[in-house]
Parts: sequence; structure tokens; C-alpha cells
Amino acid sequence: MPLTQEQILRFLKSVHPYDALAPEVLEEYAPLFEAWEIEKGFSVYDLGEKLPGLFLVYEGQIEVSDENDVVVSHLGIRNSFGERGLLRDGISVTSARADEHSILLVLPPIPFYKLIEDHEVARKFFDRTRIEKPRGNDLATSRVETLMAHSPVTCPPDATVQDAAILMRDKGISSLCISAEGDALTGILTTRDLSGKVLAKALPVTTPISDVMTRNPVTLAPTAIGSDVLHAMMEMKIGHIPIVEAGKLVGIVTQTDLTRFQAVSSAELVSEIAHADTAEEMAKVTDRIPQLLVQLVAGGNRHEVVTRLITDIADTATRRLLALGEQKLGPAPVPYLWLACGSQGRQEQTGVSDQDNCIVLHDSATEADMAYFADLATFVCDGLNTCGYVYCPGDMMATNPRWCQPLKVWKGYFDKWINKPDPEAQMLASVMFDLRPIGGHRHLFDDLQEDTLTAASKNSIFVAHMISNSLKHQPPLGLLRGFATIRSGEHKNQLDMKHNGVVPIVDLGRIYALQGQLTEVNTRARLEAAEHSGVLSSSGARDLLDAYDLIAETRLLHQAERVKNGLAPDNYLLPAELSDFERSHLRDAFVVVKSLQSAIGHGRGMLG
Repeated sequence: MPLTQEQILRFLKSVHPYDALAPEVLEEYAPLFEAWEIEKGFSVYDLGEKLPGLFLVYEGQIEVSDENDVVVSHLGIRNSFGERGLLRDGISVTSARADEHSILLVLPPIPFYKLIEDHEVARKFFDRTRIEKPRGNDLATSRVETLMAHSPVTCPPDATVQDAAILMRDKGISSLCISAEGDALTGILTTRDLSGKVLAKALPVTTPISDVMTRNPVTLAPTAIGSDVLHAMMEMKIGHIPIVEAGKLVGIVTQTDLTRFQAVSSAELVSEIAHADTAEEMAKVTDRIPQLLVQLVAGGNRHEVVTRLITDIADTATRRLLALGEQKLGPAPVPYLWLACGSQGRQEQTGVSDQDNCIVLHDSATEADMAYFADLATFVCDGLNTCGYVYCPGDMMATNPRWCQPLKVWKGYFDKWINKPDPEAQMLASVMFDLRPIGGHRHLFDDLQEDTLTAASKNSIFVAHMISNSLKHQPPLGLLRGFATIRSGEHKNQLDMKHNGVVPIVDLGRIYALQGQLTEVNTRARLEAAEHSGVLSSSGARDLLDAYDLIAETRLLHQAERVKNGLAPDNYLLPAELSDFERSHLRDAFVVVKSLQSAIGHGRGMLG
């Protein structure tokens, strides 16, 4: 039975971005949609065909496959597809067929192009290219929720001023929010109130707080910005502003918070670590990294900038610990180089990082010298653990004698891994191809990197094994709204934004670096270099870079949100926390990754 215009209009009102269009605009576009009925197993379109328009699933399920006939997505009701090809040259970059009897709404190309040209909400939804965000870390324009202290200390109004003074002393704070019941704010008491209203007037210590507190204090919402705080403080001559949302106290901003916000910058943390004398002093600095993460993300910084700045802090801590270690143990008996691998090696650390490191020694090192470097490695790795860079669970650290060896031994390692790529060799090579010098004599690494890349790229069997190993991490695409979540355990129904999100792209970048003998280690730099060298086509690189940016930034936003809520940052995201808009974009990003994995798995590093 054909769909009526009323049915189509009603359906569009339930789908983003159409639900955000003005009623008269939606009524204009609804009649332009054609209804297609597709029987199970029949094709919607084939790879390389001219697309008849944008598709929207009204009923049923559609299976989308890439150029290698690998299924990359299953789409259900309210899912759109075909926009990638339409926004390029109108030619499909995938194929689609009906998994079951389906009804599709099809918006022809010309109305589709007009829709995204005339309406920003549609343009933002369908055009998945990266949008540059404003940069900076400006106090005046930062949202209050990134400035405020969460879970402010409260006290009932019938408590005494002595109770309040003791509580403020014990908590090391200069104000108390007064709450009669629940989280409703009734007043505020500050040290100025205690000195000016209690001590100056010689009131008894048993005076109830309600007699001296400031009632109905100035408050702001979490959505206010820093300039609102600054203006209110200057105009009202106050130093504390409670933050209230829906009538409930959710935080407080003080002058100290504003000072701390301005002080927390990567440069400030780097400077403090560089002048620290113990690991414990450094730990007090690295404890502020989560707040730095929040500020950098809130300031609109791109994900590769955020991770680079956070990694700089780990690099500085490592070099400072090396210097302190040499002060304690004496000068190194032979030249050496400390290297990082993993996320630190790639300069991609976030709010959750362990340590992965090793030492390359000059070939003049003797057996007698090894004790010195064992002690140095222990000193540095213990110090990094104290700073929050926890020990590597896989023991990929310089404290493991296997990873503290002369250059000639390292060359032997790589030769063996390349010529006999068993599963352990593939895993180790994947880690060690992300090495980056941190402290010591860099020349020890230059020849090793160049020779290894040359030998690896020429060994097709090794490259094939590395490709196979890289495909073990798959994007979380499934039937339920396009996502395959974790099935059981602590993180059931969540997405692992590390192992199923960024890691598949990290692995692809490493393969491209091997194929093109690229010296870049950072993932985004590898993808850009792969395009410039011709290892990856321009269209493939553009799609993958956009996908990587979206996935990595979604991960950072999730971590920052947890920190703002007083939780430790992690990599596990509930799809339900995302809007339909965000889910759709994230699913499309995962589809791009799946397509590039399929291309490289079938012997082609180019897509497009």
C-alpha cells in the first residue's frame, strides 16, 4: 500500500534533522520524497552507480557493503544513507541491499543539495567534514561548569557559627553553602561574614548560622560563562557565587577557582615539573591533568592539540626523572636513549594512560654496565607510576631486561620480528614501531628507525602479517542502531572508544607508515603523510581523517564530561548519552574505518 503524504510528513517530524526544520519548510520538502518498496535480498544500488538521491529507512533493514563486498553496516528505521556519494560526485562508494522487506524514502539529488545549502541544521547533519572550532583557553568565554567546584560543602541553617568555622577550617575553604533541605540553597556564609558579623560584634559562638548568613545570594547557572562570574563579582563586590540548576545547588565558583583556572595550562605544568625535585612533587602537578583536559576541550582545541599538550607533560616528567636518576646514581657509563612507545610515543595521551618505554644503549655497553641502567629504569618507572602513569600490565617497560639492551640487540630484535613474524612478533612490532625518543642520545635511534622501515616495507610476508594483526580491532558496528556494544561485564552496553574506536585507526596509520616507509609516529601525521606519499588516495585520506577526528573528539568529550562530574576519565561510552545527530555521525565514522580496513585487508590501501 503506497504511503500518503500525511504519513511521510508525520514520519519526517520524528527524524533528525527534519524535526528541526520550520513546519512550512518541512511541508515543502515532504512531497519531494519518493517511497520505494524493496523486497528482501534485492539491491537498492550497486557500487559505482549514480545515486538516485538520499535514502531514509521508513521500514525494514538495509545492509551496506564496501567495494570488497564486506558488510560495513546494517541500517534500520530512521537511518539515512547515500549522502557520502552525493556530496562527492553523485556516485555510490558502497552497495546496499534489503535484509528484509523494506520501505525507503528517497529525496532526489537536486532537492537534497538545496536542503543542505539553505538550512544549516541539515548541512551540519549531512556534511561530515571537520568543522574548525574556536581555539583558546579564555576564562571570559569558558562555561561556568568547567570553572566551578563540584559538590560544594554545605551546612544547615540551624548549625552554630562555631560549627561553621570548624568545618571551614577542616575543609580548607572560605565559604559554606547553607541548605535547609535537599539541595535547595537558602544562603551562603563566608569568612568575611564570620569576621565582620560575629567577631567584630562579639556574638556568642552558639549564634545560629541563619542569623549571620547572606540570604538569597547571587547565583548563576552552569551554562553561564566566565565573564558572567567576573562581572558579578566586580559589581557586587563578592568572592563566591553558588551555581544553581533547576533550583538545586550543583557547585560554587570562588576567586580561587578563577585563579586556578588561569594557572592550569600545559606550559605551567611543564614548568613546575621541570623544577620538581621528587616524584611526589611531580605527582601533585600531574594530578591537575584532568582539569587541564577539561579546559582544553572546553576551549575548543582539536583532539590532536589536546593530546599533544598532555603528552608534553609526560615527556617532561620522564626527562626530569632521568635527570634526577643520574643525580642519584651518577653519570651514565655509556650513551643511552630513553624511548616511549604506545600513546606517549604517538603523542596521543588522554586522561587515561599507562607507561610503555624502553632503553637503547650504545654498543660499547658491557655486562657490568647493565646494573646501572637497571637501577635507572627502576627509578624512572617507579617515579612515573607515582605520577599516575601506571605500570604497563604487559611489562613493556625499561625495567624489563629484554627492553633495556644495546643497539645491536635491538637491531637483532627487529630483524627477527620482520623475518619470522609469529603472533608475538606481530604484537611486539606493532608496539615498537611507535617508538619516539624522549631523553638521551637521539642518534642511537636514527639508523635503527630508517633501516627497520626499509627492511619491513620490502618484506611482503611481514607486511601481510602486520595487516592481519591490525584488523583484530574492529569498529563497533552492529544491528542495534548501528552499534555493537560490549555484551557483558562492568561495561555492558557501552562502546569501548579506545580499542574499538581510535585503535583501529591507529593500526591503519601504522600500516600506511610501513608501506610508505614514513617516519611519522603520530597517527594523524601518519595519515596525512600517507596521502602526500600516495600510499592512501586523497578521498580515502579525507574520509579517514574526518572519521578519526570525530571518534577521537567524541572520546575526549566523554572523558572531560566525566571529570566535570567528579569521576575518573575512562574510554567507555553509553550510546544512549549521545543525541540522534551524534549517533548518526559516529556510526558513519565507524563505517569509514571499516571500509578502509576492508580495502587494506584485500591488498589495497587506496579507497576512492
